[in-house]
Amino acid sequence: MAEAALEAVRRALQEFPAAARDLNVPRVVPYLDEPPSPLCFYRDWVCPNRPCIIRNALQHWPALQKWSLSYLRATVGSTEVSVAVTPDGYADAVRGDRFVMPAERRLPISHVLDVLEGRAQHPGVLYVQKQCSNLPTELPQLLSDIESHVPWASESLGKMPDAVNFWLGDASAVTSLHKDHYENLYCVVSGEKHFLLHPPSDRPFIPYNLYTPATYQLTEEGTFRVVDEEAMEKVPWIPLDPLAPDLTQYPSYSQAQALHCTVRAGEMLYLPALWFHHVQQSHGCIAVNFWYDMEYDLKYSYFQLMDTLTRATGLD
Repeated sequence: MAEAALEAVRRALQEFPAAARDLNVPRVVPYLDEPPSPLCFYRDWVCPNRPCIIRNALQHWPALQKWSLSYLRATVGSTEVSVAVTPDGYADAVRGDRFVMPAERRLPISHVLDVLEGRAQHPGVLYVQKQCSNLPTELPQLLSDIESHVPWASESLGKMPDAVNFWLGDASAVTSLHKDHYENLYCVVSGEKHFLLHPPSDRPFIPYNLYTPATYQLTEEGTFRVVDEEAMEKVPWIPLDPLAPDLTQYPSYSQAQALHCTVRAGEMLYLPALWFHHVQQSHGCIAVNFWYDMEYDLKYSYFQLMDTLTRATGLD
């Protein structure tokens, strides 16, 4: 009887994503031609936890006309920033039986730009992607070119952003599939970003495992070695590459349905909290994102229940 009950829970979890998709998940990420009012943003997008791409939301930013690689070189070229360095472009990703974080280097922006433009070489792949409000803390000279927050979103959410992050990198720099506990407004200033998205309701089809955390270390010879982080607890992470999923090892992923979208210069993606996302970019893409802390409300509780049941029933 216990096994029958367990199988019933498994079946319900496997059927849930399709039901959620039919009721609430768009088949493509919709576009808005202008920013919504605070009320419409909350009612139509935040509450139902649905993504959208917003055009004409950044037109008043000086950055949209000014930010180019040559402008960055002239304005902040001598400024040192934290740069993630990896052998293959994947920072914070599963490699073998480890969750491996990037090596971090303090490098002047001019050197990063030299590497991006082919004027200099550096071992591995460089990505300016420090996610702790690195724009105001490391590049305050650029703040006058953007807004410090998104006014209609701040009014809608009833708070200011927890972090404002600056992104600049190589086309080889990839963000592995994961989710965040933030309402994310991702603004592309130059180039384009390619997002692969899964709604939270796809969780029963998305595998997680626990991994020993480790960090890449860059040797003086320019090679990389993986060094375990001894004092840290194991990290839950998604081992699957959605661009080339191993369906032999993770057959359930074939039932998930990803949404794909490209966010171009001048566009803003609203990426709701708890949506899984995998990100690629054009070479030298420049972007800024605003992280607003999510509400830990009933939606969060429901997701935690689904996540716990997925693990407990062995669907992972």
